[in-house]
Amino acid sequence: MIIIKIYVYLDESGNIHQNSPTPLFAIGGYFVIDEAHHKDKIIQRYKKINKKQKKKRQLPLDQELKSRMMHDDEKIALLSRIQKIDGFYGCAILFDKSHMMKKIDRCNIFFNYGVKLLFHDCILPLLPPHQSYEFILSIDNRNVSVGDLKDLEKFLNTEFCYCDYSFQITYYDSRYHYGIQLADLIVNTFYLRSKNYPLIYPVLKILDPTRFRLNIFPGHIRKGRTKKINFIDKP
Repeated sequence: MIIIKIYVYLDESGNIHQNSPTPLFAIGGYFVIDEAHHKDKIIQRYKKINKKQKKKRQLPLDQELKSRMMHDDEKIALLSRIQKIDGFYGCAILFDKSHMMKKIDRCNIFFNYGVKLLFHDCILPLLPPHQSYEFILSIDNRNVSVGDLKDLEKFLNTEFCYCDYSFQITYYDSRYHYGIQLADLIVNTFYLRSKNYPLIYPVLKILDPTRFRLNIFPGHIRKGRTKKINFIDKP
């Protein structure tokens, strides 16, 4: 049986900690069905546009241009071109802590749960069923302690043991990883939809709804699951 490789790049926005006054938290980024080396095309295109933006701002080329520092036209220039590459899909889940029945006790455990929901409700529905998949994840390492590095990989391999899936996870410093920088841009865009809709609307309206998916948790239909929402609509 042919094993299909899916490359996934994840980051987060907001604050997951129960003591944070911020009620929202998002996990997301993008994934690539890597036929004809689509993942390399995405990285190369992002890198090229990103470097042009840094030169225009007179920033060092080795400095990370975080999404919160970017202007609307810069975000639009990147996302409008990236979404045209075959095999690309952006996705995120927005967690509304104010509607949860329990507080988040351990951040790393909830993050693992959130990533499982992202796969179950956002990524897998966009993939052909009954296939063998190898998921290769790249995740920002800034909020991961050394002791937790293998937790998510073990968790996902166990959670999806009833499917012919395997999960391999590597953590990177986003300053040196363009894929995670792009994931940061996508998840932050969806995070801002609920935090400051008028600010981010110019970016949202150019996104191709067939290439991006946003879900919210808790969903209003089934407990313990998420609900797909129209990300262009005002919250």
